[in-house]
Amino acid sequence: MKQEAKVILTLLLIGLVAVFASGCVDEEPVADDTMDEADTSGTEEDEVEDVDITDEEEMTQDDHMDDAGEYDPVIDPENFVEVIDNPYFPLIPGTTFIYEGENEDGELERNEVYVTDDTRVVMGVTTTVVHDRVWEDGELIEETFDWYAQDKDGNVWYFGEDSKEYEDGEFVSDEGTWEAGIDDAKPGIVMKMEPVVGDIYRQEYLVGEAEDMAEVVSLTETVTVEYGTFENCLVTKEWTPLEPGVEEQKYYAKGVGQLLEEVTLGGSGQLELIDITTEM
Repeated sequence: MKQEAKVILTLLLIGLVAVFASGCVDEEPVADDTMDEADTSGTEEDEVEDVDITDEEEMTQDDHMDDAGEYDPVIDPENFVEVIDNPYFPLIPGTTFIYEGENEDGELERNEVYVTDDTRVVMGVTTTVVHDRVWEDGELIEETFDWYAQDKDGNVWYFGEDSKEYEDGEFVSDEGTWEAGIDDAKPGIVMKMEPVVGDIYRQEYLVGEAEDMAEVVSLTETVTVEYGTFENCLVTKEWTPLEPGVEEQKYYAKGVGQLLEEVTLGGSGQLELIDITTEM
């Protein structure tokens, strides 16, 4: 009997040990793999959130105006030619471009642009003088002498203007007058020889006075004005930070010049080419 009792006791002990061992196996940290996966997933998300995304692709025309303090074109008089024959902006002496249209007040406006034989030396460059006059309902309101020159690459530069404004036939202001090389005024490009869509450039620069800018928006526009219909026209968008919220578009045809000018933002009004005359 004692021997049987020992055997039974031994079997009971073996059973208890087996149960204990089984419990230890069940407690292995299976969940640790899941925790590792969760931690890894969280790390990846954090890495995505920390990616530095630049705004370079979202630059607007305002970004191109940030270089104002650094704008300083190098002007070498030897790099300029006598004749302005850029196909989009030809200025042959004796030519008159005549434009008519309505301003935002509905008044008839007439603009005559006459290319003179006169020249003016600005920053050592011999420029062509262009006489520009504007009438409103038959009354002269503005008269300007503009100074242009073309470089050897065919780009036409704007070197300033002598501007006069009139009211009731009387002179009232020359506020728009400026000359490159004086009071930190600088010339700009009014027409490129090889314009490319997306080009943005300064047409003039005198802080607080002359800050016109332009952007090439198309080279394939078809334009109809009283003077005719033209294909593959150049279109530029123009604006100045001195008049925020105002923009206009200008249209040019090769071999002709400017065809149309219209306000597209912040107002209304347009001028279209009705005739070109030349002196015999």
